[in-house]
Amino acid sequence: MSQHARLSRFSITMLSLGFLFLYLPMLSLIVYSFNESKLVTVWAGFSTKWYFELFRDQQMIDAAKISLQLAFFTACAAVVLGTMAAMVMTRFRSFRGKTLFSALITAPLVMPEVITGLSLLLLFVSLGDWFGVFQQRSVATMWIAHVTFTMAFVTVIISSRLGELDRSLEEAAMDLGANRLKVFFVITLPIIAPALLSGWLMAFTLSLDDLVISSFTSGPSSTTLPMKIFSSVRMGVSPKINALASLMILIVSAAALIAWWSMRRGEKRRQRDMQLALQQS
Repeated sequence: MSQHARLSRFSITMLSLGFLFLYLPMLSLIVYSFNESKLVTVWAGFSTKWYFELFRDQQMIDAAKISLQLAFFTACAAVVLGTMAAMVMTRFRSFRGKTLFSALITAPLVMPEVITGLSLLLLFVSLGDWFGVFQQRSVATMWIAHVTFTMAFVTVIISSRLGELDRSLEEAAMDLGANRLKVFFVITLPIIAPALLSGWLMAFTLSLDDLVISSFTSGPSSTTLPMKIFSSVRMGVSPKINALASLMILIVSAAALIAWWSMRRGEKRRQRDMQLALQQS
């Protein structure tokens, strides 16, 4: 056997082991969500009763609604602010404090969530003492906190796409009389749309999955799904948690598949339009 064949077989083996390490626990979780027994590690037969029990748990449903709403509005705000920050970092000329601005934007990427959550909690307490706002923590304070740390991830994704963008397209549009605002919405925005979608999905996932920062900035009437699951697991793992996790895996997988399909379709459309433009020219 040649050395190239041995390396190829070794790579395939290691890749397979890596996929098993990542996805085998998820597969076992999905299988045990159909377990008849209350004991999550003892198989007692196939049953779907825990899914019906899950939908009858109103507290869990309310927590899921809060998490989904919070994640949606967090992702939207993070994409808008992250796009603005990325434009400043890649399109504006050097100005005093640009290095500090870039460092502050990306600081949440390396900042421990405990420190971020505690600092935001102290900020909200201080604002409540000084100005009388945010005296009671709620979904609004959680939304501000989630936007604060997810915006950094969105900014990095969009900045990398803007850095690869051919500036000649924008310059050609401006030479033809378009102002900067029109160039952004007509030229730049459609090209970076896949990065915007990727950043939105990243922010949505991070917000939906967050536990630490939410625990610091939440109020008594704003319990998110991860907080509810964490409090339930401390009393013992219920098969309802397996059913809930299985549904979340299904939803996230479907969303990722739809996003991949839409980005691939958009890329094919752009390539076809470019080929037609080259043929016409």
